[in-house]
Amino acid sequence: MKLSRTKEYNFGWMVIVPLLDIVFLLIFFLLLSSNFILQPGVSVSLPFSQFTLGPQVNPQIVSITGGAAPAIYFRDQRTTLEQLGPLLDDAKREGRSVIIKADRFTPYELVVAVTNAALEHGITSVALATTPPR
Repeated sequence: MKLSRTKEYNFGWMVIVPLLDIVFLLIFFLLLSSNFILQPGVSVSLPFSQFTLGPQVNPQIVSITGGAAPAIYFRDQRTTLEQLGPLLDDAKREGRSVIIKADRFTPYELVVAVTNAALEHGITSVALATTPPR
């Protein structure tokens, strides 16, 4: 005796499920593997310039806040100008460049003092960060 089905099943939709799974995995992989640009450091209001700094490879960020009592931050920790020198020696040993992110209201003397401290400790690449005009 030959048995037959009373209801016919269409299994064509079972091909779509694995394809959708692969598409979602590809989208997820592409989103996670894309380059995200994160700027570490303390948030400061940078001055405007038409000439902006190009991408740097693994730089050290020195942030200087403005106002009545400006502060210097290195590796997201507050420091003084005297303490900054030994910290910059570590950056020199690693061969890393230094980017100074100074607030637009920071006294010019302090920016020059931080730049001089970096140059005195043997760092050859010191740059000032700016933002492009709107």
